[in-house]
Amino acid sequence: MNKLKVFFEMIKFEHTIFALPFAYLGAFLASKGVPAAGKLFWITLAMIGARTAAMSLNRIIDRHIDARNPRTAQRALPAGQLKVYEVYVYTMLSFLLLGISAYKLNLLALWLMPIAVFFLVLYSYTKRFTWVCHFVLGISLGLAPPGAWIGVTGHWALAPVLLGLGVMTWVAGFDVVYACQDVEFDRKEGLYSIPAVFGVKRSLEISAFLHIIAPVLFIAVGVVMSLSWLFYIGVGIAIFLLLRQHHLVSADDLSKIGIAFFDLNGYLSILLFVFSVLDLLLLH
Repeated sequence: MNKLKVFFEMIKFEHTIFALPFAYLGAFLASKGVPAAGKLFWITLAMIGARTAAMSLNRIIDRHIDARNPRTAQRALPAGQLKVYEVYVYTMLSFLLLGISAYKLNLLALWLMPIAVFFLVLYSYTKRFTWVCHFVLGISLGLAPPGAWIGVTGHWALAPVLLGLGVMTWVAGFDVVYACQDVEFDRKEGLYSIPAVFGVKRSLEISAFLHIIAPVLFIAVGVVMSLSWLFYIGVGIAIFLLLRQHHLVSADDLSKIGIAFFDLNGYLSILLFVFSVLDLLLLH
């Protein structure tokens, strides 16, 4: 039990909250209401499997870098709290859970699963050779809404693609902000990130631009799905939370990145999901 506690702390299991509400939103939009309980069950397990596998693999791949970074040196692997083979076991079990869940949803979900696995694995290596690593992370989480939509319907559509692109730009934007705290370390280690390449001030501007695009894409989802005013209230709250993030963080003061990254983005995903579902249930 102690090992499991350390493992869940290592992968920040609570941060599943960033993508899971958007996966549920994809499922609710596909159903134009409440999806079947079985579909939600397997979508939940698929999301848990995908994120756990990705984070576990990331910790394994980055363990030597983490050991040299004062901010991450106390993570479970560099601190010796877990062994590498143990985390590999968790990773394989998580990928297995993802595969079983995709199979239980439908064949198209199963056939497309390798695309998701590719991006989940690729992300951990990208910062070694390109600053687009933030967008690869964004794609990894942005696949959640179309994946859930396919899990419910068995086919593609425009709305979940737009929603996935919105999630991608939102995630890439806040990951750029998060990376600002490691800018000097990344440069020293020869790692690539937008802050390391372009500097903190320009990176915050890039992040702000991405956070302008994300709500536009969310609005486009509402137009395509003919959603009503409750949905747009949710988008308005999301815009306020994005503005708040960029108010809290500046090139001269990065001390509130924790609040901007964790708290506000968690609220954004939950509240946008809640208002979207209320719109679907009450006004359609």
